[in-house]
Amino acid sequence: MRFLFAAFILVLSFAAPASAQMLDTLAKNAYIVDFETGQVLLDKGGDEKMPTSSMSKTMTMYLVFEGLKNGKLTLDQELPVSEKAWSTQGSKMFVPINAMVRVEDLIRGVIVQSGNDATIVLAEGMAGNEGEFAAALNAKAKELGMMNSNFVNASGWPDPNHYSTCHDLTILAKALIQNFPEQYKYYAEKDFTYNNIKQGNRNPLLYKNIGADGIKTGHAEEAGYGLMGSAVRDGRRVIMVLNGMASMEERAAESTRLMEWALATFTNKNILHAGMKVADAPVVMGMERSVPLIVERDLKVTVPKMNTAGGATAQAVFKGPIEAPVTKGQQVGVVRVTVPNMEPMELPIVAAKDIPRKGFFPALLEKTERLIFGDRVSASSVSAPVKPVAEPAPTPVVVPAPVTTTPAPVPTAAPTTDTLPELAPAPAPATAPTE
Repeated sequence: MRFLFAAFILVLSFAAPASAQMLDTLAKNAYIVDFETGQVLLDKGGDEKMPTSSMSKTMTMYLVFEGLKNGKLTLDQELPVSEKAWSTQGSKMFVPINAMVRVEDLIRGVIVQSGNDATIVLAEGMAGNEGEFAAALNAKAKELGMMNSNFVNASGWPDPNHYSTCHDLTILAKALIQNFPEQYKYYAEKDFTYNNIKQGNRNPLLYKNIGADGIKTGHAEEAGYGLMGSAVRDGRRVIMVLNGMASMEERAAESTRLMEWALATFTNKNILHAGMKVADAPVVMGMERSVPLIVERDLKVTVPKMNTAGGATAQAVFKGPIEAPVTKGQQVGVVRVTVPNMEPMELPIVAAKDIPRKGFFPALLEKTERLIFGDRVSASSVSAPVKPVAEPAPTPVVVPAPVTTTPAPVPTAAPTTDTLPELAPAPAPATAPTE
């Protein structure tokens, strides 16, 4: 047995994608990815640990949505408000002490109003206390692959041991959207009224006409201003996490600028198609001398719309010759795709048809011949180059420069802060907090 390498060239040109573009941003940390392909479009300190402030509430909501999915919670279920939840400070939903509050109201209180009190009600209702809930948050984070995150509370209240990264938060955002499409709708709501107090969603992207439908803002003194955002245009979704901006105005301007850049500058292209033949593998002891090898699914990459240079190559790698019987759909190797400035990608390659084994005496004769004369089966070359999907002519894309001046403010219905001040066990005020 020996390895066969069948190489072929993808006749598709790309400009250098992703962080090679070196787009500047005022955010201290930034990580932008394409939802479908996972291609990183911008990485600025994406794996640096950072305080996550109220963006941590997205992790809390993941467990809440999971509870709804597995039946441990219902939307109409009511949970009690403890003194701890009622007295917690920072952004609030203003739940009354000792009241019973519907889970769906609490969900909106967390997502729209960024209520620290609401997160504690949910944490205590699901786990008994916030410490046990934090342990569940950490277990889920590890399960999702968020290896540089640690949670000590449900709200993101500042703590030296409470942190995550922009990269980890994009992993969380993708899992949230994929696993809970029905519940994700709450993130697009612009306002919510509870206890006769109307508060607007702090996410500035929701007030722009760019296809945004989530996700969460955050602010604390050490962390600065942050945002987890997602938007869809022409069926293509982008996820963005920014942190460390200097003001609410800077957050609004930078998040809008970067999301527009990510949506407008890039497109997704198929470079391998389900059922595409990539090689012919030699077969021994079979009724046929070779078997075609195919990929079972499409492979898309995210590339700039203005394709100017570079190229992609692919290589089918498998052990050969393959001994019969061969079963249709049997994996025999991989196709490795390399695109400039991207991590190499692999897709399984499988047999496209059944190849039955020869009968006893013909198989014995062939085996004897191979023992005497050696393996005389040679590798087949790839049958054809891979051709991309026809694309319209690219149109120029203007990338806006960083904005340092104050843009138009978020509508007055939206509150002005996610600030988490020092805990003070004072009763909640009668009106919504301001910065």
